[in-house]
Amino acid sequence: MTPFATLTELAAALRAKQFSSVELTRYYLDRIERLDAAYNSFITVTRDRALAQAAAADARLRKGTATALTGLPIAHKDVFCTKNVRTTCGSRMLDNFVAPYDATAVARLDAAGLVTLGKTNMDEFAMGSSCETSYYGCVRNPWDVERVPGGSSGGSAAAIAAGLTPAATGTDTGGSIRQPAAFSGVCGLKPTYGAVSRFGMVAFASSLDQGGPLARSVADLALLIDAMAGFDERDSTSAVHGHPGDAARSLHDAKPRTIGVPKEYFAALEDPALAALFDAARRVFEQDGHRFVEVSLPHSAAAVPTYYVVASAEASTNLARYDGVRYGHRCDAPRDLTDLYERTRSEGFGREVKRRILTGTYALSVGYFDAYYVKAQRVRRLIRDDFLKAFETVDALFAPTAPSIAFPIGQISDPVEMYQQDVFTVPASLAGIPALALPCGFHAGLPVGMQLIGPHFSESALLALGAGYQRTTDWHRRVPPGLR
Repeated sequence: MTPFATLTELAAALRAKQFSSVELTRYYLDRIERLDAAYNSFITVTRDRALAQAAAADARLRKGTATALTGLPIAHKDVFCTKNVRTTCGSRMLDNFVAPYDATAVARLDAAGLVTLGKTNMDEFAMGSSCETSYYGCVRNPWDVERVPGGSSGGSAAAIAAGLTPAATGTDTGGSIRQPAAFSGVCGLKPTYGAVSRFGMVAFASSLDQGGPLARSVADLALLIDAMAGFDERDSTSAVHGHPGDAARSLHDAKPRTIGVPKEYFAALEDPALAALFDAARRVFEQDGHRFVEVSLPHSAAAVPTYYVVASAEASTNLARYDGVRYGHRCDAPRDLTDLYERTRSEGFGREVKRRILTGTYALSVGYFDAYYVKAQRVRRLIRDDFLKAFETVDALFAPTAPSIAFPIGQISDPVEMYQQDVFTVPASLAGIPALALPCGFHAGLPVGMQLIGPHFSESALLALGAGYQRTTDWHRRVPPGLR
Protein backbone atom coordinates (compact mmCIF):
# COMPACT_ATOMS: atom_id res chain seq x y z
CA MET A 1 0.00 0.00 0.00
CA THR A 2 1.41 3.36 -1.04
CA PRO A 3 -0.03 6.73 0.08
CA PHE A 4 0.66 8.18 -3.37
CA ALA A 5 -1.48 5.75 -5.36
CA THR A 6 -4.19 7.26 -7.54
CA LEU A 7 -7.89 6.66 -6.96
CA THR A 8 -8.03 4.38 -9.99
CA GLU A 9 -5.14 2.30 -8.63
CA LEU A 10 -6.68 2.10 -5.17
CA ALA A 11 -10.05 1.11 -6.63
CA ALA A 12 -8.44 -1.76 -8.55
CA ALA A 13 -6.63 -2.93 -5.41
CA LEU A 14 -9.88 -2.84 -3.40
CA ARG A 15 -11.63 -4.99 -5.98
CA ALA A 16 -8.69 -7.38 -6.03
CA LYS A 17 -9.11 -7.66 -2.22
CA GLN A 18 -5.53 -6.61 -1.56
CA PHE A 19 -6.96 -4.68 1.40
CA SER A 20 -10.33 -3.57 2.68
CA SER A 21 -11.74 -0.05 2.75
CA VAL A 22 -11.45 -0.09 6.56
CA GLU A 23 -7.76 -0.98 6.30
CA LEU A 24 -7.19 1.69 3.64
CA THR A 25 -9.03 4.32 5.65
CA ARG A 26 -7.18 3.52 8.84
CA TYR A 27 -3.90 3.74 6.91
CA TYR A 28 -4.61 7.32 5.78
CA LEU A 29 -6.01 8.35 9.17
CA ASP A 30 -2.82 7.13 10.83
CA ARG A 31 -0.71 9.09 8.32
CA ILE A 32 -2.69 12.25 9.07
CA GLU A 33 -2.18 11.76 12.80
CA ARG A 34 1.54 11.11 12.35
CA LEU A 35 2.47 13.66 9.69
CA ASP A 36 0.01 16.53 9.47
CA ALA A 37 1.53 18.56 12.29
CA ALA A 38 4.20 19.53 9.75
CA TYR A 39 1.67 20.75 7.15
CA ASN A 40 -1.46 21.85 9.07
CA SER A 41 -3.58 20.71 6.13
CA PHE A 42 -6.56 19.48 8.20
CA ILE A 43 -8.80 21.45 10.55
CA THR A 44 -10.99 18.50 11.57
CA VAL A 45 -10.34 14.76 11.25
CA THR A 46 -13.48 12.60 11.27
CA ARG A 47 -12.02 9.25 12.34
CA ASP A 48 -15.21 7.62 13.67
CA ARG A 49 -17.31 8.77 10.72
CA ALA A 50 -14.65 7.61 8.25
CA LEU A 51 -14.35 4.13 9.74
CA ALA A 52 -18.13 3.73 9.79
CA GLN A 53 -18.34 4.80 6.13
CA ALA A 54 -15.50 2.41 5.25
CA ALA A 55 -17.27 -0.50 6.92
CA ALA A 56 -20.42 0.32 4.91
CA ALA A 57 -18.30 0.51 1.74
CA ASP A 58 -16.84 -2.93 2.41
CA ALA A 59 -20.37 -4.28 2.70
CA ARG A 60 -21.26 -2.73 -0.67
CA LEU A 61 -18.15 -4.22 -2.24
CA ARG A 62 -19.08 -7.68 -0.93
CA LYS A 63 -22.65 -7.36 -2.23
CA GLY A 64 -21.54 -6.18 -5.67
CA THR A 65 -23.42 -2.84 -5.41
CA ALA A 66 -20.31 -0.64 -5.35
CA THR A 67 -19.55 2.24 -7.70
CA ALA A 68 -16.12 3.01 -9.16
CA LEU A 69 -15.42 5.20 -6.11
CA THR A 70 -16.82 3.06 -3.31
CA GLY A 71 -14.45 2.66 -0.36
CA LEU A 72 -11.95 5.30 -1.46
CA PRO A 73 -10.88 8.07 0.95
CA ILE A 74 -11.46 11.77 0.32
CA ALA A 75 -11.20 15.02 2.30
CA HIS A 76 -13.47 18.04 1.99
CA LYS A 77 -12.45 21.67 2.01
CA ASP A 78 -13.89 23.17 5.17
CA VAL A 79 -16.24 25.39 3.16
CA PHE A 80 -18.60 22.48 2.40
CA CYS A 81 -21.28 21.86 5.01
CA THR A 82 -20.96 18.34 6.41
CA LYS A 83 -23.78 17.04 8.61
CA ASN A 84 -22.91 16.86 12.32
CA VAL A 85 -19.33 17.94 11.59
CA ARG A 86 -17.81 21.34 12.36
CA THR A 87 -17.67 23.57 9.27
CA THR A 88 -15.45 26.59 9.99
CA CYS A 89 -14.46 28.13 6.62
CA GLY A 90 -11.08 28.70 8.28
CA SER A 91 -12.60 31.49 10.39
CA ARG A 92 -13.05 32.24 14.07
CA MET A 93 -16.53 33.40 13.09
CA LEU A 94 -17.60 29.78 12.46
CA ASP A 95 -15.27 28.03 14.89
CA ASN A 96 -18.22 26.54 16.79
CA PHE A 97 -20.58 25.94 13.84
CA VAL A 98 -21.70 22.34 13.29
CA ALA A 99 -23.55 21.95 10.01
CA PRO A 100 -27.05 20.40 10.27
CA TYR A 101 -26.98 19.07 6.69
CA ASP A 102 -24.64 17.98 3.91
CA ALA A 103 -23.73 20.11 0.92
CA THR A 104 -24.99 18.55 -2.30
CA ALA A 105 -21.42 17.85 -3.46
CA VAL A 106 -20.68 16.05 -0.20
CA ALA A 107 -23.94 14.10 -0.33
CA ARG A 108 -23.28 12.95 -3.91
CA LEU A 109 -19.76 11.80 -3.09
CA ASP A 110 -21.09 10.01 -0.01
CA ALA A 111 -23.70 8.30 -2.20
CA ALA A 112 -20.90 7.14 -4.51
CA GLY A 113 -19.35 5.41 -1.51
CA LEU A 114 -16.39 7.69 -0.81
CA VAL A 115 -15.06 7.84 2.74
CA THR A 116 -14.64 11.26 4.37
CA LEU A 117 -11.35 11.55 6.27
CA GLY A 118 -11.98 15.11 7.47
CA LYS A 119 -12.13 18.81 6.61
CA THR A 120 -9.14 20.62 5.15
CA ASN A 121 -7.64 23.98 6.07
CA MET A 122 -8.19 27.00 3.85
CA ASP A 123 -7.85 30.75 3.59
CA GLU A 124 -10.55 32.36 5.72
CA PHE A 125 -13.86 32.27 3.84
CA ALA A 126 -11.79 31.30 0.75
CA MET A 127 -10.24 34.79 0.64
CA GLY A 128 -6.56 34.41 -0.15
CA SER A 129 -4.00 33.02 -2.55
CA SER A 130 -1.61 31.41 -0.10
CA CYS A 131 -3.50 29.72 2.80
CA GLU A 132 -1.94 32.23 5.19
CA THR A 133 -5.22 33.87 6.25
CA SER A 134 -6.74 30.88 8.08
CA TYR A 135 -7.69 31.36 11.74
CA TYR A 136 -6.13 27.91 12.29
CA GLY A 137 -2.71 28.89 11.01
CA CYS A 138 -0.88 28.75 7.71
CA VAL A 139 -0.84 25.56 5.65
CA ARG A 140 2.67 24.50 4.63
CA ASN A 141 3.71 23.12 1.27
CA PRO A 142 4.96 19.49 1.45
CA TRP A 143 7.58 20.28 -1.21
CA ASP A 144 9.09 22.91 1.09
CA VAL A 145 7.45 23.59 4.46
CA GLU A 146 8.79 27.15 4.46
CA ARG A 147 6.63 27.93 1.42
CA VAL A 148 2.90 28.34 0.86
CA PRO A 149 0.81 25.63 -0.85
CA GLY A 150 -1.36 28.18 -2.66
CA GLY A 151 -4.88 29.19 -1.77
CA SER A 152 -7.58 29.16 -0.90
CA SER A 153 -7.86 25.35 -1.28
CA GLY A 154 -4.30 24.94 -0.03
CA GLY A 155 -5.20 22.43 2.68
CA SER A 156 -6.74 20.10 0.11
CA ALA A 157 -3.76 20.42 -2.25
CA ALA A 158 -1.17 19.99 0.51
CA ALA A 159 -2.94 16.94 1.94
CA ILE A 160 -2.85 15.22 -1.46
CA ALA A 161 0.78 16.21 -2.08
CA ALA A 162 1.80 14.81 1.33
CA GLY A 163 -0.02 11.52 0.75
CA LEU A 164 -2.57 12.16 3.52
CA THR A 165 -5.51 11.62 1.17
CA PRO A 166 -5.69 10.53 -2.47
CA ALA A 167 -8.30 13.18 -3.33
CA ALA A 168 -10.11 16.22 -1.96
CA THR A 169 -12.76 18.75 -2.81
CA GLY A 170 -12.00 22.43 -3.26
CA THR A 171 -13.66 25.60 -4.44
CA ASP A 172 -12.50 27.97 -7.14
CA THR A 173 -13.71 31.57 -7.06
CA GLY A 174 -10.75 33.18 -8.81
CA GLY A 175 -8.26 30.31 -9.05
CA SER A 176 -8.51 28.66 -5.64
CA ILE A 177 -8.38 25.11 -7.00
CA ARG A 178 -5.95 25.71 -9.85
CA GLN A 179 -3.29 27.83 -8.15
CA PRO A 180 -2.78 25.50 -5.14
CA ALA A 181 -2.77 22.53 -7.51
CA ALA A 182 0.08 24.20 -9.40
CA PHE A 183 2.04 25.13 -6.26
CA SER A 184 1.61 21.67 -4.71
CA GLY A 185 2.19 19.48 -7.78
CA VAL A 186 -1.31 17.96 -7.99
CA CYS A 187 -4.23 18.18 -10.42
CA GLY A 188 -7.33 20.31 -10.05
CA LEU A 189 -10.45 21.05 -12.07
CA LYS A 190 -12.54 24.22 -11.96
CA PRO A 191 -15.80 23.17 -13.59
CA THR A 192 -18.12 25.40 -15.58
CA TYR A 193 -20.09 27.70 -13.31
CA GLY A 194 -23.30 25.86 -12.45
CA ALA A 195 -21.99 22.37 -13.22
CA VAL A 196 -21.52 21.48 -9.53
CA SER A 197 -24.19 22.52 -7.06
CA ARG A 198 -23.34 25.34 -4.66
CA PHE A 199 -25.99 24.21 -2.17
CA GLY A 200 -24.30 23.82 1.20
CA MET A 201 -21.10 25.47 0.00
CA VAL A 202 -20.61 28.55 2.20
CA ALA A 203 -20.73 31.55 -0.10
CA PHE A 204 -17.90 33.99 -0.78
CA ALA A 205 -18.84 35.46 -4.18
CA SER A 206 -22.03 33.85 -5.43
CA SER A 207 -21.59 34.54 -9.15
CA LEU A 208 -18.06 33.12 -9.12
CA ASP A 209 -17.84 30.31 -6.53
CA GLN A 210 -17.59 26.83 -8.02
CA GLY A 211 -16.80 23.54 -6.32
CA GLY A 212 -14.52 20.99 -7.93
CA PRO A 213 -12.09 18.13 -7.29
CA LEU A 214 -8.35 17.88 -6.66
CA ALA A 215 -6.46 14.58 -7.04
CA ARG A 216 -3.19 13.03 -8.13
CA SER A 217 -4.18 12.39 -11.74
CA VAL A 218 -6.51 13.69 -14.42
CA ALA A 219 -8.20 10.27 -14.57
CA ASP A 220 -9.09 10.65 -10.89
CA LEU A 221 -10.58 14.09 -11.53
CA ALA A 222 -12.81 12.58 -14.21
CA LEU A 223 -14.21 10.00 -11.78
CA LEU A 224 -14.86 12.67 -9.16
CA ILE A 225 -16.50 15.25 -11.42
CA ASP A 226 -18.84 12.60 -12.84
CA ALA A 227 -20.00 11.93 -9.26
CA MET A 228 -20.16 15.58 -8.14
CA ALA A 229 -21.77 17.32 -11.09
CA GLY A 230 -25.39 17.53 -12.13
CA PHE A 231 -28.49 19.63 -11.75
CA ASP A 232 -29.69 20.43 -8.22
CA GLU A 233 -33.08 22.06 -7.75
CA ARG A 234 -31.93 23.47 -4.40
CA ASP A 235 -29.33 25.66 -6.16
CA SER A 236 -30.89 28.41 -8.27
CA THR A 237 -27.62 28.75 -10.24
CA SER A 238 -27.38 25.04 -11.06
CA ALA A 239 -27.21 24.32 -14.78
CA VAL A 240 -30.14 22.28 -16.05
CA HIS A 241 -28.20 20.97 -19.05
CA GLY A 242 -24.72 20.83 -17.63
CA HIS A 243 -22.01 18.20 -17.26
CA PRO A 244 -23.11 15.06 -19.12
CA GLY A 245 -21.41 12.71 -16.64
CA ASP A 246 -19.21 10.93 -19.19
CA ALA A 247 -15.78 12.40 -18.41
CA ALA A 248 -14.31 9.07 -17.26
CA ARG A 249 -15.49 7.34 -20.46
CA SER A 250 -14.06 10.13 -22.62
CA LEU A 251 -10.49 10.03 -21.32
CA HIS A 252 -9.16 8.08 -24.31
CA ASP A 253 -10.58 10.48 -26.86
CA ALA A 254 -7.44 11.20 -28.90
CA LYS A 255 -9.07 13.50 -31.44
CA PRO A 256 -6.52 16.09 -32.66
CA ARG A 257 -7.50 19.53 -31.41
CA THR A 258 -6.55 23.10 -32.10
CA ILE A 259 -5.22 24.75 -28.94
CA GLY A 260 -4.91 28.49 -28.54
CA VAL A 261 -2.00 30.22 -26.86
CA PRO A 262 -3.13 33.58 -25.37
CA LYS A 263 -0.36 36.02 -26.21
CA GLU A 264 -1.29 38.30 -23.28
CA TYR A 265 -0.70 35.50 -20.75
CA PHE A 266 2.75 34.60 -22.00
CA ALA A 267 3.76 38.25 -22.40
CA ALA A 268 3.06 38.65 -18.68
CA LEU A 269 5.19 35.63 -17.78
CA GLU A 270 8.49 37.13 -16.65
CA ASP A 271 10.56 34.06 -15.71
CA PRO A 272 12.24 32.49 -18.80
CA ALA A 273 12.74 29.21 -16.92
CA LEU A 274 8.98 28.85 -16.54
CA ALA A 275 8.46 29.77 -20.18
CA ALA A 276 10.83 26.97 -21.18
CA LEU A 277 8.78 24.44 -19.21
CA PHE A 278 5.58 25.53 -20.93
CA ASP A 279 7.31 25.27 -24.32
CA ALA A 280 8.29 21.69 -23.45
CA ALA A 281 4.70 20.90 -22.47
CA ARG A 282 3.47 22.28 -25.79
CA ARG A 283 5.80 19.95 -27.65
CA VAL A 284 4.27 16.96 -25.87
CA PHE A 285 0.82 17.97 -27.06
CA GLU A 286 2.14 18.55 -30.58
CA GLN A 287 3.63 15.05 -30.62
CA ASP A 288 0.13 13.75 -29.88
CA GLY A 289 -1.17 15.50 -32.99
CA HIS A 290 -2.58 18.70 -31.49
CA ARG A 291 -1.99 22.03 -33.20
CA PHE A 292 -1.19 25.33 -31.48
CA VAL A 293 -2.12 28.80 -32.72
CA GLU A 294 -1.73 32.21 -31.11
CA VAL A 295 -4.90 33.95 -29.96
CA SER A 296 -5.64 37.24 -28.24
CA LEU A 297 -7.63 37.93 -25.08
CA PRO A 298 -7.31 41.72 -25.17
CA HIS A 299 -9.13 42.50 -21.92
CA SER A 300 -7.05 40.12 -19.77
CA ALA A 301 -5.15 42.99 -18.17
CA ALA A 302 -8.39 44.22 -16.63
CA ALA A 303 -9.30 40.85 -15.11
CA VAL A 304 -7.69 41.23 -11.67
CA PRO A 305 -9.19 44.64 -10.80
CA THR A 306 -12.53 43.55 -12.25
CA TYR A 307 -12.48 40.38 -10.19
CA TYR A 308 -11.66 42.10 -6.92
CA VAL A 309 -14.46 44.63 -7.34
CA VAL A 310 -17.07 41.97 -8.19
CA ALA A 311 -15.88 39.40 -5.66
CA SER A 312 -15.51 41.90 -2.82
CA ALA A 313 -18.95 43.36 -3.49
CA GLU A 314 -20.54 39.92 -3.35
CA ALA A 315 -18.50 39.01 -0.26
CA SER A 316 -19.72 42.15 1.48
CA THR A 317 -23.31 41.04 0.90
CA ASN A 318 -22.80 37.35 1.72
CA LEU A 319 -20.89 37.97 4.95
CA ALA A 320 -23.49 40.39 6.30
CA ARG A 321 -25.29 37.36 7.76
CA TYR A 322 -22.57 36.83 10.37
CA ASP A 323 -23.87 39.19 13.02
CA GLY A 324 -23.72 37.23 16.28
CA VAL A 325 -27.47 36.75 16.38
CA ARG A 326 -28.20 33.45 14.65
CA TYR A 327 -25.07 31.28 14.65
CA GLY A 328 -21.31 31.47 14.79
CA HIS A 329 -19.16 33.65 17.01
CA ARG A 330 -20.80 36.11 19.41
CA CYS A 331 -18.94 38.68 21.49
CA ASP A 332 -19.19 38.58 25.29
CA ALA A 333 -21.63 40.81 27.16
CA PRO A 334 -22.68 43.22 24.39
CA ARG A 335 -23.96 46.56 25.66
CA ASP A 336 -26.54 46.93 22.90
CA LEU A 337 -27.32 45.72 19.39
CA THR A 338 -24.77 48.00 17.73
CA ASP A 339 -22.05 46.84 20.12
CA LEU A 340 -23.04 43.22 19.41
CA TYR A 341 -22.62 43.69 15.67
CA GLU A 342 -19.42 45.70 15.85
CA ARG A 343 -17.50 43.54 18.33
CA THR A 344 -18.76 40.22 16.95
CA ARG A 345 -17.64 41.06 13.44
CA SER A 346 -14.41 42.70 14.58
CA GLU A 347 -13.46 39.66 16.66
CA GLY A 348 -14.78 37.02 14.26
CA PHE A 349 -13.27 38.14 10.96
CA GLY A 350 -9.58 38.29 10.06
CA ARG A 351 -7.75 41.15 8.39
CA GLU A 352 -8.16 40.01 4.77
CA VAL A 353 -11.87 39.32 5.17
CA LYS A 354 -12.39 42.76 6.71
CA ARG A 355 -10.44 44.35 3.86
CA ARG A 356 -12.68 42.74 1.25
CA ILE A 357 -15.88 43.58 3.12
CA LEU A 358 -14.84 47.22 3.28
CA THR A 359 -13.80 47.25 -0.38
CA GLY A 360 -17.04 45.64 -1.46
CA THR A 361 -19.23 47.86 0.70
CA TYR A 362 -17.52 50.92 -0.77
CA ALA A 363 -18.06 49.66 -4.34
CA LEU A 364 -21.75 49.11 -3.63
CA SER A 365 -22.36 52.38 -1.84
CA VAL A 366 -24.43 55.26 -3.18
CA GLY A 367 -22.36 57.39 -5.52
CA TYR A 368 -19.85 54.62 -6.31
CA PHE A 369 -22.07 51.74 -7.46
CA ASP A 370 -22.10 52.84 -11.11
CA ALA A 371 -18.46 53.91 -11.11
CA TYR A 372 -17.13 50.62 -9.74
CA TYR A 373 -19.55 47.69 -9.56
CA VAL A 374 -21.54 48.35 -12.74
CA LYS A 375 -18.38 49.17 -14.68
CA ALA A 376 -16.72 45.98 -13.41
CA GLN A 377 -19.67 43.92 -14.60
CA ARG A 378 -19.42 45.51 -18.04
CA VAL A 379 -15.72 44.68 -18.25
CA ARG A 380 -16.54 41.17 -17.06
CA ARG A 381 -18.77 40.75 -20.11
CA LEU A 382 -15.93 41.93 -22.37
CA ILE A 383 -13.61 39.35 -20.83
CA ARG A 384 -16.23 36.64 -21.40
CA ASP A 385 -16.69 37.76 -24.99
CA ASP A 386 -12.92 37.52 -25.56
CA PHE A 387 -13.06 33.85 -24.64
CA LEU A 388 -16.15 33.16 -26.74
CA LYS A 389 -14.47 34.76 -29.76
CA ALA A 390 -11.31 32.69 -29.23
CA PHE A 391 -13.33 29.48 -29.01
CA GLU A 392 -14.76 30.15 -32.46
CA THR A 393 -11.38 29.08 -33.88
CA VAL A 394 -9.80 26.89 -31.17
CA ASP A 395 -11.01 23.97 -29.05
CA ALA A 396 -9.11 24.91 -25.89
CA LEU A 397 -6.56 27.36 -24.52
CA PHE A 398 -3.14 26.57 -23.04
CA ALA A 399 -1.76 28.88 -20.34
CA PRO A 400 0.34 29.14 -17.18
CA THR A 401 -1.56 28.65 -13.94
CA ALA A 402 0.49 31.02 -11.78
CA PRO A 403 3.13 33.66 -12.49
CA SER A 404 5.66 32.02 -10.13
CA ILE A 405 6.45 28.91 -8.16
CA ALA A 406 5.32 28.64 -4.54
CA PHE A 407 6.69 31.63 -2.62
CA PRO A 408 8.01 31.68 0.97
CA ILE A 409 5.54 32.08 3.81
CA GLY A 410 5.31 35.73 4.78
CA GLN A 411 7.11 37.01 1.68
CA ILE A 412 4.13 38.86 0.19
CA SER A 413 2.65 41.36 2.63
CA ASP A 414 1.23 43.83 0.10
CA PRO A 415 -2.40 42.84 -0.66
CA VAL A 416 -2.22 44.19 -4.23
CA GLU A 417 0.90 42.14 -4.93
CA MET A 418 -0.86 39.07 -3.51
CA TYR A 419 -3.87 39.68 -5.74
CA GLN A 420 -1.55 39.56 -8.77
CA GLN A 421 -0.97 35.87 -8.04
CA ASP A 422 -4.42 35.36 -9.61
CA VAL A 423 -3.56 37.06 -12.90
CA PHE A 424 -3.80 33.87 -14.99
CA THR A 425 -6.74 32.27 -13.20
CA VAL A 426 -9.37 34.98 -12.66
CA PRO A 427 -10.27 35.50 -16.36
CA ALA A 428 -11.77 32.00 -16.68
CA SER A 429 -13.62 32.48 -13.40
CA LEU A 430 -15.13 35.75 -14.58
CA ALA A 431 -16.25 34.03 -17.79
CA GLY A 432 -17.68 31.02 -15.94
CA ILE A 433 -15.80 28.52 -18.11
CA PRO A 434 -13.96 25.34 -17.07
CA ALA A 435 -10.21 25.09 -16.55
CA LEU A 436 -7.94 22.16 -15.74
CA ALA A 437 -4.65 22.56 -13.85
CA LEU A 438 -1.97 19.87 -13.98
CA PRO A 439 1.77 19.62 -13.28
CA CYS A 440 4.16 20.18 -16.18
CA GLY A 441 7.61 20.33 -14.61
CA PHE A 442 9.79 21.66 -11.82
CA HIS A 443 11.76 24.82 -11.25
CA ALA A 444 14.18 25.21 -8.34
CA GLY A 445 12.89 21.90 -7.00
CA LEU A 446 9.27 23.08 -6.85
CA PRO A 447 6.26 22.09 -9.00
CA VAL A 448 5.07 24.17 -11.95
CA GLY A 449 1.53 23.88 -13.26
CA MET A 450 -0.17 24.64 -16.55
CA GLN A 451 -3.86 25.04 -17.25
CA LEU A 452 -6.14 24.05 -20.10
CA ILE A 453 -9.20 26.29 -20.50
CA GLY A 454 -12.25 25.37 -22.57
CA PRO A 455 -15.70 26.62 -23.55
CA HIS A 456 -18.69 26.09 -21.27
CA PHE A 457 -19.27 22.44 -20.31
CA SER A 458 -16.16 21.16 -22.12
CA GLU A 459 -14.82 19.37 -19.03
CA SER A 460 -14.68 16.00 -20.79
CA ALA A 461 -12.60 17.39 -23.66
CA LEU A 462 -10.20 19.16 -21.27
CA LEU A 463 -9.79 16.03 -19.18
CA ALA A 464 -9.14 13.96 -22.31
CA LEU A 465 -6.39 16.40 -23.31
CA GLY A 466 -4.89 16.26 -19.83
CA ALA A 467 -5.07 12.48 -19.65
CA GLY A 468 -3.24 12.22 -22.98
CA TYR A 469 -0.51 14.46 -21.63
CA GLN A 470 -0.18 12.34 -18.48
CA ARG A 471 0.09 9.12 -20.46
CA THR A 472 3.45 10.32 -21.81
CA THR A 473 4.73 12.34 -18.82
CA ASP A 474 5.21 11.54 -15.14
CA TRP A 475 5.18 14.97 -13.47
CA HIS A 476 2.03 14.03 -11.58
CA ARG A 477 3.83 10.98 -10.20
CA ARG A 478 6.55 12.96 -8.47
CA VAL A 479 6.62 12.89 -4.66
CA PRO A 480 8.01 15.50 -2.23
CA PRO A 481 11.51 14.60 -1.01
CA GLY A 482 11.56 12.42 2.10
CA LEU A 483 7.92 11.35 1.83
CA ARG A 484 7.00 7.78 1.06
